Amino acid sequence: MQKIVKKIVKIESTTGSYHAYNRKSGAYGRYQIMPKTARAYAKRLGIPYSKWKLPRNQDRIFQAILKDNIRALKKNGIKISAFTIYGAHQQGAGGFNAIMKNKKLTRQLERNLRNNLPKKLRKTHRSKLTMVWKDYWRKKFS
Repeated sequence: MQKIVKKIVKIESTTGSYHAYNRKSGAYGRYQIMPKTARAYAKRLGIPYSKWKLPRNQDRIFQAILKDNIRALKKNGIKISAFTIYGAHQQGAGGFNAIMKNKKLTRQLERNLRNNLPKKLRKTHRSKLTMVWKDYWRKKFS
């Protein structure tokens, strides 16, 4: 599992910095956690929201997210692998389930998929977008 976490960190924050910030999405830290997600998990874990950016708290929040994502993957009958764990982290467990079950993409999910592809692939036709996204990220984790 530690190898998978290292790979996620490398993709999300490149350097592994606990202070990495994505101006476009608002994601923050080593694991690029969205503020809304951080707020929910901080509350659940008894961490004051004002302290969620501390490295130890980012680690605690990420571990809780990881645990929940793995539970959701299993519940949805999706095999646990580096690709599926990362996909659930990137798209959220519900979004990733929709992708893997080839459900109709919501506008938000389509936007998320496009924003998590390199520029040259972002203009992919909607009918092929899910397949292109899966192929791209599977290769990253193979």
